[in-house]
Amino acid sequence: MAEVVEFRVPAGSARTLLVWGLEPGPGLEHSLFLVFSKFGPLYSVRAHRNAAVAGPGYYAIIKFYSAGDASRAQRTCNGKRLFQKSPLKVCICARQKGFQQQVLGLNSNKCQQLANHYLGFNGWSSRIITLQNVSGFDGENEELGKTLQKQSVKYLCAVEVTLPNHGVRARGVALGEADVENSEDPLKFVTATRRVQKLAAGKALSSAFQKILLVVLENGKVAVEYNSSQEEPIDSLTEEELKGLVQVNELSLAQFDLEEEEVLSDLSFDDELLSRDMPSN
Repeated sequence: MAEVVEFRVPAGSARTLLVWGLEPGPGLEHSLFLVFSKFGPLYSVRAHRNAAVAGPGYYAIIKFYSAGDASRAQRTCNGKRLFQKSPLKVCICARQKGFQQQVLGLNSNKCQQLANHYLGFNGWSSRIITLQNVSGFDGENEELGKTLQKQSVKYLCAVEVTLPNHGVRARGVALGEADVENSEDPLKFVTATRRVQKLAAGKALSSAFQKILLVVLENGKVAVEYNSSQEEPIDSLTEEELKGLVQVNELSLAQFDLEEEEVLSDLSFDDELLSRDMPSN
């Protein structure tokens, strides 16, 4: 049976394992990762100390991207000692009735990790179409007294992700912004600008990946579909039209201010890619 894997934070109990009966020791989360990542890519591994009423020891919550991977891991590992003396207990987390979890997009780092696993390092590529300074576009910096204290730095970035083996392309546009304290040291402003550029590029990459669906077949092969429900007007624009997007008077920057999980980790967005694809002024 095929399973759809999205570039989003895993939601639902079927993708989450509860592991208990863990013995305390150094590197516990790392040991868990080494064992359970053999069954498929992991979103997170979190170990916690038992509540006082439960006695000494630890339990862990492990999130998979694939429900099939989580099920195989549960069947294989339940009741096994693995890396400790006593056997572990592993179960699929019980469904929480009446609780609806907000589905968030993955940050750019996790998107790239997931793409590398299912598509291979050479199975996809990304490029920055445009990265534009839109600071002051909405007149925000002209507020009384703001120019004396801090300056708002904003960059709008458009990224295209290409999967050549599947004939799929997806675009993402996002806004990165930060308030920078006015200083006589120009390096502070340059550093802040660089961080905002990375943030915008990372969020745009995440936005593009969220339009891609990975269909994992029983034989392990992967098919790719474009998620038309995520399609935006920018997807039908030419590159020149996209580069001139900020010149449209009706543009609302708020529509590109995407919310995504663990946004700050996007600041480690590939420097080489950013430098290579940076539009020249």
